[in-house]
Amino acid sequence: MSEVSTLIAVDDPVLGTDFAIEMLRQMRALDSYGSYDTWTPAKILEPFILTKAMKREIPIIGDPDEIIVARLKVFYNAIAALIEKECGLMAVPMMNLSHEGFGRALITVGKLVVVDRTLRDVHRFGFESLSKMKDEADKLLSVALNLVGTHAAVAGL
Repeated sequence: MSEVSTLIAVDDPVLGTDFAIEMLRQMRALDSYGSYDTWTPAKILEPFILTKAMKREIPIIGDPDEIIVARLKVFYNAIAALIEKECGLMAVPMMNLSHEGFGRALITVGKLVVVDRTLRDVHRFGFESLSKMKDEADKLLSVALNLVGTHAAVAGL
């Protein structure tokens, strides 16, 4: 039986983008028991969507659990995979996160840091909609690819 998402339309055009396909690939890689096999792509990506009302219900101060940290890793791993796909060089995502949900997310290509994000309130990690998540990923991807193009010698090391 397939699960239905209430936050993402099954026919949302964003689901057909390279970013969404990579996010699905990353999420399925975490699914060691095959639970997602019968789920729609919308249902698999639904945990990344947090509306303003949903965020209000989450306490301001809190510690992220393993599931939220895994989602955060999926997001940055997907961006790293898309960087690799576009520039042909290996992109390596790294995260340093305190138990309170503060830290940094980095993606390096060679010796070049192409993404450097400060992480705060990770227990509230999510996006208003699927398209906003894709927009954020597109911004990070664009900046990263621009840096790789500008500093190709360092990225190739």
